[in-house]
Amino acid sequence: MRVILDTNVFVSGVFFTGPPAQILEAWSQGKISLVVSSDILDEYYRVGRELAGRYPEVDLEPALVLLAIHAEIVTAPDLPHPVCEDPDDDKFLACALAAGIPVIVSGDKHLLRVSGWECVEVVRPRQFVDREFDAGSEPDTDLRGVNPEL
Repeated sequence: MRVILDTNVFVSGVFFTGPPAQILEAWSQGKISLVVSSDILDEYYRVGRELAGRYPEVDLEPALVLLAIHAEIVTAPDLPHPVCEDPDDDKFLACALAAGIPVIVSGDKHLLRVSGWECVEVVRPRQFVDREFDAGSEPDTDLRGVNPEL
């Protein structure tokens, strides 16, 4: 399955346990494929730099390098008109539309409100994990323990 993660899900998955980490673990195990656009990747990097500035112990760079190497990067033109209440979130919808991805994983209220637009479903991380992974085959929740590069 190909999926798009909003920035908070990606960042939470790198640093914490729980559903976002389970999603990244599934990606590291090849159970899902992550899809990003250059705009999404730029936002991941921007947030990583901001976090590093505020929290010197936070280093998102290794995860971003792996993402840039192993994720599917698509060209996603801007949407013709805003869809989300927060137009900055439209980049995730544009990526989904350009790549034909039916699912965005997000806890963002603006994205959740437009779930169903152009047949793109926006689901919370817990909902995605519960739906996509059988209880017996859930990925480990500690990504850093399995893949030391993250």
